[in-house]
Amino acid sequence: MEKSKTALLIIDYQVVDFNRTEALYKSEDFKNNIKSLVTSARKKNIPIFLTKHNGKLGSPSQKGSPGWSIHPSLELKGDEIIIEKNYPDSFQQTNLEAQLMLKDINHLVIAGLETEICVDSTCRQAYSKGFAVTIVKDGHSTYDSQNIAAEQIIMHHNKVFKDWFANVMDTNQIEF
Repeated sequence: MEKSKTALLIIDYQVVDFNRTEALYKSEDFKNNIKSLVTSARKKNIPIFLTKHNGKLGSPSQKGSPGWSIHPSLELKGDEIIIEKNYPDSFQQTNLEAQLMLKDINHLVIAGLETEICVDSTCRQAYSKGFAVTIVKDGHSTYDSQNIAAEQIIMHHNKVFKDWFANVMDTNQIEF
């Protein structure tokens, strides 16, 4: 991966998603993988972009609420670029694309939450906008749905990502 053209994009790594009654799939492994990606990116001076989803008024992820904050396990340094969003697609009505263009980014390494919603929407939109995309296979997670286990959701999406939109790699395969 070219250092000057690649960025790490972590989607909605917010406190609220770790405090729900239902369990986030492989939560501890997921947190460790996110930390590993951030550490690797920082060592190589790769730009780190984080999105924060602005939840509806009164929701646990409402802008400014404790749940809206980036999860403290990430240990922000202050040089990350934080993009607030109101939709699953991280590009929709945000300045993400403009920020990426300012840094001449043409390749996104994407991780975060939730697999079938914001990660999926953002991956597809990045691909449609002409970015090369790498999805971190073990760097996104979700919850069991009423009909499908989280593990199946993740496996299915990794296959769709790989077949159509992105390179799919494990955390330990990512070299910035």
